Amino acid sequence: MIAMNDDLQQLLTNLRLTKVAEILDEQVDAAEAESLPFKPLLARLLRAEWHHRQERSLASRIKRANMPETWTIESFPFKKQPGVKQRQIRTFAELDFVPKAENIVFVGKTGVGKTGIASGLLLKALQNGYRGAFVKAQDLFDEMYASLADRSTRKLVQYLSRLDLLVIDELGYLNLRPEQSNIFFKLLEERYRRHPTIITTNLDYAEWGSFLGNTTLVEALLSRLRHYCHTVRIDGPSLRDPSG
Repeated sequence: MIAMNDDLQQLLTNLRLTKVAEILDEQVDAAEAESLPFKPLLARLLRAEWHHRQERSLASRIKRANMPETWTIESFPFKKQPGVKQRQIRTFAELDFVPKAENIVFVGKTGVGKTGIASGLLLKALQNGYRGAFVKAQDLFDEMYASLADRSTRKLVQYLSRLDLLVIDELGYLNLRPEQSNIFFKLLEERYRRHPTIITTNLDYAEWGSFLGNTTLVEALLSRLRHYCHTVRIDGPSLRDPSG
C-alpha cells in the first residue's frame, strides 16, 4: 500500500477531514486485508470523522460552559444522600425539562449535593447537543455590575438568555445594588418560557426579597420563575462530612 500522497493530504486538510487524514492509510490497509469493498470503507472513514467532530464539539461546549467539577448524575452518591429522590433526578436527566423550558430550583443547606446534581444535569444537556453555562451567583452579579461601566449589559443579557440551559449556583444572601437586581430580573424575564434555568440556593422563596430588595420586582420574578418549575428541597446530611 502506497502512503497517502501530498495531493490527497492537501484535499483532506482543505476539507477539514482531519480524522480521515489521520487514519486513512491504516484503514485502507485493513480494508485490503479484509477484502472490504469501497463503500463500507468510505462509511467507516466518514463514521470516524463524524465521531471525532462530535467529541470536539462536546469538548468545546464543556469548555465554554465553565463547568466547575466533574460531577455526573451516574456518579452522584445517592446512597449517602437520603434527602434526594434518585428517581426524580434520573427523570430530570432525561432532559424533557429543557425543550419544555421548565426551571429547576434546588433548595438546601450547604454541602447536600445541590451543585453536584445541577452540574450533572448541565453536563447531560451538553452531551446531548445543548448549549449551556454554569455560573456562581456572586460572579454573575459581579459581571452584571461590571457591564454597567462599559455599557455591555444588553450584550450580556442577550448571551445568557439564549443559552439552552443556564445554571446559577449558590444564590444566597448577597450585597446587591438595585441595578444588579434589575438586570437579574431582566435575564429571567427573557428566559421565561424560552429556556430553562437551574438555580441552587440555601434560601426558601420567602427569603429572596431580603437580598434582591424591591418587593414588587421579587414577586414578579418569582411568578415567572415558579410558573413552570420543579422545586426540589434537599433535607439531608452534608456530603462533605468526613464521618458520613
